[in-house]
Amino acid sequence: MLRLHDTMTGATRDFEPLSPPSAGIYVCGPTVYGDSHLGHAKSYVSFDVLVRFMRHEGYRVRYVQNITDVGHLSENSETGDDKLQRQARLERLEPMEIAEKYTRSYFEDMDRLGNLRPDISPRASGHIPEQIELVRALIEKGHAYQAGGNVYFSVRSFPGYGRLSGRRPDDLLAGARVEVQADKRDPLDFALRKEADAGHILKWRSPWGWGFPGWHLECSAMAMRYLGETIDIHGGGLENVFPHHESETAQSEAATGRQFARFWLHNNMVTIDGQKMGKSLGNARSLKEMFDLYEPMTIRLYILRSHYRSPLDFSDEGLSSAASALGRIRDLASRLGPSDPVSPPPDSALQFVEEAVTAFTGRLSDDLDTPGAVAVLFDYVRKCNQALEAGVEPGPRAVMSGGLSLMACEMLGLSARAASASSDTEPLLLGLLSEYRSMLRERKLFAEADGMRDALAAGGYSVKDMPGGRSLIERISRAL
Repeated sequence: MLRLHDTMTGATRDFEPLSPPSAGIYVCGPTVYGDSHLGHAKSYVSFDVLVRFMRHEGYRVRYVQNITDVGHLSENSETGDDKLQRQARLERLEPMEIAEKYTRSYFEDMDRLGNLRPDISPRASGHIPEQIELVRALIEKGHAYQAGGNVYFSVRSFPGYGRLSGRRPDDLLAGARVEVQADKRDPLDFALRKEADAGHILKWRSPWGWGFPGWHLECSAMAMRYLGETIDIHGGGLENVFPHHESETAQSEAATGRQFARFWLHNNMVTIDGQKMGKSLGNARSLKEMFDLYEPMTIRLYILRSHYRSPLDFSDEGLSSAASALGRIRDLASRLGPSDPVSPPPDSALQFVEEAVTAFTGRLSDDLDTPGAVAVLFDYVRKCNQALEAGVEPGPRAVMSGGLSLMACEMLGLSARAASASSDTEPLLLGLLSEYRSMLRERKLFAEADGMRDALAAGGYSVKDMPGGRSLIERISRAL
């Protein structure tokens, strides 16, 4: 039985979907205004393992993960600039060009990490009609009101506001995480739809004039569009519990009169020296930069060695340890050879195969305990190596290989086979080329450095000159 920790109740309890064996999962996806970083990787690798494991256990999972391409304002506020529109000005592109560029970049990074693609990746800008209808329903039921061109949700009209985050409305201080605006009836109220000024590019016609959706509204509309009024699991980052998920819950349940999410799962953050990693904080390590230094599967294993509800403090030492551990898995895979689906079941001498798989699934069943599952996997690797040293026969070898593939590949999403020689050596070669070009520039051989840049560009690589004379060479992202 799968047990999951529900943020709403604060308890770890048995998971039973609303309509077994079908299960709907909605996870808040990225706001696509920049390249993904390690914090994104921790979140989406964690939920990828959840989806993989649930499917292995027989659930028919519909996995929905949205793309936020409008409405997410700077500092998560209601009065700032739209993050995509601001980035569009910086890069001198249309906001939808920014959305396309970084959506492609996001999926490219997630593919390299081994994440399964969501079944549905809805875009907020593609679901404006659903958002308008949700606002209309809230107004009709007395939970929302129009103020000029803005529409606000009345927090005090919904008695359950604060259940998810544990924050009572009366305890929320105006001016902290609450917007103080003259047209609100109550400082606690939040925007469902905002009026667009003349300079706002991302806007649509509605019954309340030209405007754009509130960030919270978007996820409610998309989640209910594809998973129904009550969804089995809603996931996201711990930083989104308040105000995003709290407001999602309030507006959704106020509109439908039904429970919005039966389980709330929240992954913890990645930190650097104890401080949250984030693009807005300027300390994010982009995945593309990290892929130049570490193989994607190394990063994936590094993430899986921490529990999804625990913080992960970034360290090069931890990544180096993960690289060594990944090498042990792949060394065993090469020694065992491919698994044979028609091989006989394990005999008494290979009882540890069945025991390991049982222990492994047991750890994942316990609130997705990936650190415990990884520990079982490496105990299995040790016992397999001992069996090989004892001269185990080819048939049992195939059984051991099947167990390794099941645990490492199918459920954890780790590639147990080494990458191809070309992709495996590319980061090393690019690093050497970067050093060589930096040396040319240091010696003021600028014509030679420019020629090298042009040759690399012709071959599909970008060259960026970084502070301190360093050059960064990356493969140019292709359209997916």
